[in-house]
Amino acid sequence: MLALIAFIPLVVVVVLMVAFNWPAKRALPLAWLLTLIIAVAMWKLSIMHAIAYTITGFLGGFEVIVIIFGAILIMNTLSRSGAMAAINGMFTSITVDIRIKAIIIGFIFGAFIEGAAGFGTPAALAAPLLISVGFPPLAAAVVALEFNSVPVCFGAVGTPTNTAYATVQDALVNDPALRDAWKAQMTKWSAIDMAVCTLVILIVTTGILCKMFGENKKFSDVFAVLPFIIFVTVFFDVIYLIIATFIGAELTSLVAAAITLIVSLALTSKGIFIPKNVLHFDPKDQWDKSWLSTTEVPEPKTSDMPLVKAWTPYFIIAAILIITRVTQKFGAGWSTWMKSFTVGTGVHDPGKGVIMGLDWNFAILWSPGVVFIIVALITIGIHGMKGSEFKAGLQDTLKMVSGAAIALIFGVAMVNLFRYTNFDSADMPSMLVAMAEALANIFQKAYIIVAPLIGVLGAFISGSNTVSNTLFSSLQFQAAVSTGLPAALIVALQNNGGAIGNMVCINNVVAATATTGTVGNEGKIIRTDFLPCIILCITVIIVVAIAIGAGVNPAADAVAPM
Repeated sequence: MLALIAFIPLVVVVVLMVAFNWPAKRALPLAWLLTLIIAVAMWKLSIMHAIAYTITGFLGGFEVIVIIFGAILIMNTLSRSGAMAAINGMFTSITVDIRIKAIIIGFIFGAFIEGAAGFGTPAALAAPLLISVGFPPLAAAVVALEFNSVPVCFGAVGTPTNTAYATVQDALVNDPALRDAWKAQMTKWSAIDMAVCTLVILIVTTGILCKMFGENKKFSDVFAVLPFIIFVTVFFDVIYLIIATFIGAELTSLVAAAITLIVSLALTSKGIFIPKNVLHFDPKDQWDKSWLSTTEVPEPKTSDMPLVKAWTPYFIIAAILIITRVTQKFGAGWSTWMKSFTVGTGVHDPGKGVIMGLDWNFAILWSPGVVFIIVALITIGIHGMKGSEFKAGLQDTLKMVSGAAIALIFGVAMVNLFRYTNFDSADMPSMLVAMAEALANIFQKAYIIVAPLIGVLGAFISGSNTVSNTLFSSLQFQAAVSTGLPAALIVALQNNGGAIGNMVCINNVVAATATTGTVGNEGKIIRTDFLPCIILCITVIIVVAIAIGAGVNPAADAVAPM
């Protein structure tokens, strides 16, 4: 009975967002309020404690918002300065083969944009670019969405993965070293699962492109570009896994994609990996009407800015993040101090502190978002921008972030209440534990099949892997503990599912159809993307099942007993 009551806020979120098409910024505040009422009425949580956990939830959400804001600000700054147009210009000399174009622009460049900014920006930038190089608008939308899966766990400089950790860290033992080890393992396994998916999604999406839109209408046309697919998979995955394992979540997609992009463009410009039988689209006058834009799609802007100058802000960001993260791992005093310099409430001490003993400490100098904001300001001078141009980019950013900000702060606050609802009723399980135990009792060891699907559901209803992880990471963690499954692997599956769900989530599909001018094709796109979504879910389930079968249980000593 308690579990059914505890699930009510989540069910309300799903119903409001799916059945009534409410945005997350409206549904999550209502779900938070409903959670607070249930916690006070059924779990007897005091009003003061409910307010305290809500405030710390708001503050925890603020840390994520700073990263999102900074990541999108630098992208909008580069768009206003002409740098993004110069970067787009790199693709003008790509081969005419539609399969190679799709992989370079849709997957590799899309992964770079995802790693840099996330939150729907790959569809906004990569899809129109595909149209400009000759793709039917519907094909551009399908390709951009399906390829925006593998990089998403580490989108917006690692925000989804870091959010997953932030929501479960209080359930780990109070030992910084063990907590860091658990986070590192969850990050690594999130990357391992998705690295296997790289080969799968490149084959499946390129094959769908050939079957639906290619001149021969044959899935088998994908086999001619298998050498290029294998090269991209191996090259991208090696960098992707090295960074995720030894540096952290922030640079995994960003740097892996940037290096792969440069090398891939260099090789294809020399004709390496280009198939002998080039695949085209049918002449435009033979395209199905559903492939075409119903509204005008503006051509990508052009710019004469030198490429090195255009890329300089991202070079600076990558250098700062790599140097600080690597030196801190080797114990450098200055970088350790940067990480430990915090603004907040101080040390956890029940009965004391600023917010009824609850601790919140923001490592302001360590935040990637702060790095992005500083570099965005420096870019004004590097690119010789006018103040009005930067102001316009800032205004664009505020508009883009506002909705996500509201959803995140109320989502984190709701999860905080889920976790601590039994603070004043120690004989009752918290709402979170009640839900997790119910799922564990139903699915037992088969829970690994459910875990990524919950992540997909979270992304589908919210439009964001970050919000999905905010909603469900703690639930997945507790379910793993209840079933005796490795918590790091199950939370990684949640992270994977949220990333995979990006290709079918309502928000992203609507954004893709808007940027490609194919409004009205949302249902067709979701149906097309559903099969790749399920295939990737099966892939990550198999990878984790093999790992568990081999006895892998990383950082198990960091998990606090229930």
